[in-house]
Amino acid sequence: MRSIGVDLGTKRIGIAVSDSSGTIASPLTVLARGASHSQDHKKIQEIVVEYEAQCVVVGLPLTLSGTIGPAAQSALDEIKEMTKSITVPVHPHDERLTTKTANDAMMQAKMNAQARRRIVDKIAAAVMLQGWLDHVDRQKS
Repeated sequence: MRSIGVDLGTKRIGIAVSDSSGTIASPLTVLARGASHSQDHKKIQEIVVEYEAQCVVVGLPLTLSGTIGPAAQSALDEIKEMTKSITVPVHPHDERLTTKTANDAMMQAKMNAQARRRIVDKIAAAVMLQGWLDHVDRQKS
């Protein structure tokens, strides 16, 4: 099952995609935020159609203690909006520390700060999506 991973940010949206078997997540692109959420959701829907995805997984920035803080509530509100324009199921998934994990990996690869800034959102989306894919796979077992 192909899935799209979405890392919502205030300025950018990181996008990742899984392979058709739903095993491996890969970074895809970074979208600049549009003038409205509906414009952003339209772009995400276009990606869903292009990649024939069966679901969208949106990162939920829970607090380190696992509770819903202001950032997670904002993401939940946007997910609710998103379900009006996305034609496949939309699932929230814990994204704690995904940006840190992405940055750490890029620093180990000795990428400079400018290069990291350009791609960190799509890498974080891939880390989050891979976590969701692994979670779904464990539930099947």
